[in-house]
Amino acid sequence: MDYVKRLVDQELDELLTGLPAIALDGPKGVGKTETLKRRALTTIALDSAAQRETYLANPDRLRGVPRPVLIDEWQLVPHSWDVVRRAVDDGAEPGAFLLAGSATPLASSPFHSGAGRIASIRMRPLALPEREICMPSVSTRALLTGGATIDGDCPVTLTEYAEEIVRSGFPGLRGLAGRARRAQLDGYLRRALGRNFVDDVGELMPRTESLFDWLKAYAAATSSTASYEAIRDAASPGQADPPAKTTTARYRDWLSALWLLDPLPAWRAPGSPLRRLTAGPKHHLADPALAARALDVEAEDLLDGEGRVIRGHGTLLGALFESLATLTVRVIAQTLECRLSHLRTQRGEHEVDLILEGRGGRIVAFEVKLAATVSDNDVKHLHWLKEQLGNQVKDLVVLTTGPAAYRRSDGVAVVPLALLGL
Repeated sequence: MDYVKRLVDQELDELLTGLPAIALDGPKGVGKTETLKRRALTTIALDSAAQRETYLANPDRLRGVPRPVLIDEWQLVPHSWDVVRRAVDDGAEPGAFLLAGSATPLASSPFHSGAGRIASIRMRPLALPEREICMPSVSTRALLTGGATIDGDCPVTLTEYAEEIVRSGFPGLRGLAGRARRAQLDGYLRRALGRNFVDDVGELMPRTESLFDWLKAYAAATSSTASYEAIRDAASPGQADPPAKTTTARYRDWLSALWLLDPLPAWRAPGSPLRRLTAGPKHHLADPALAARALDVEAEDLLDGEGRVIRGHGTLLGALFESLATLTVRVIAQTLECRLSHLRTQRGEHEVDLILEGRGGRIVAFEVKLAATVSDNDVKHLHWLKEQLGNQVKDLVVLTTGPAAYRRSDGVAVVPLALLGL
């Protein structure tokens, strides 16, 4: 399979000219190894028993091999992190070490945090611009300046968006369809959730079935701000004594350690005139396809609209479309060195799906709408935010499933999701 160029490639190329060590983190199968192999002269694959044994016999060997050196699945031998950290302290040159990890060790261990020595970058599944289903015509970078051109036609239909949700952004799965894809996604979840970890209190990760119940509960809360108590109740229905809060947090930590959760934080800005905002995140899995598979739905199930509702958020298709939009904007935001969050007032009077914040506090506000047309009611929260923050807000955007990008008479940009690019 040909390598699919990623937006994170641009970020890596910029950082490798100045930083001696970079860790690329993300769920298994997202493409970390292939991306880093293109830059490495030496690869040490710690998921290979033979290479792991060789490394354990002489850990400092990796400091003498041709660089850049890639340490793949470093978390299987956490001590490797310390070896790299010491090499950086000893003056390693820019671009010397690359680390790929698909899980974060939870147990207390001697390895150093790496702060100031090893830069960590998140790699996510393919965003829509990386899937090449449509040529983007609207620049997010230009939106941040307030001078974006909003035009372009989009051939992607609602049915195709639904198919993109279940097709996934994992490069190795995108060529599969139907039963083959379902089998691979099932196997992916089974293997990921079946990994052995010990947390910081010495407790082994629970059996796969229990952890899957929690993943399914998070999937059912996609694009919502459901409380952790609500997720706990959904993951343990019928239990007379639901798990304690500490146990709930531990399940979340296990899933986070596997990079399967990707919550969107609530927007906070010191000195902002906005008050009484919620602090809870919006829930997302690493890929909307994982949520769809955990809930056992395919594209046709999403499109039939019969009773598949996300808690307090509307249809399942709407929630997963918002999750696909969030994934796309997140990948773009990281490339542009921006932060992404959501905004919701405590009483729910106002809500903005995505707040993209760049350097200097510049903001682009996004609403995500599962529809081809946009009404005045759909943009009222965007206008409210602009009234509150003034010129800090550089543009207002509604991401839709429509056929064309245009700017409304009130200044709001209407952009089909597939047309949004870097």
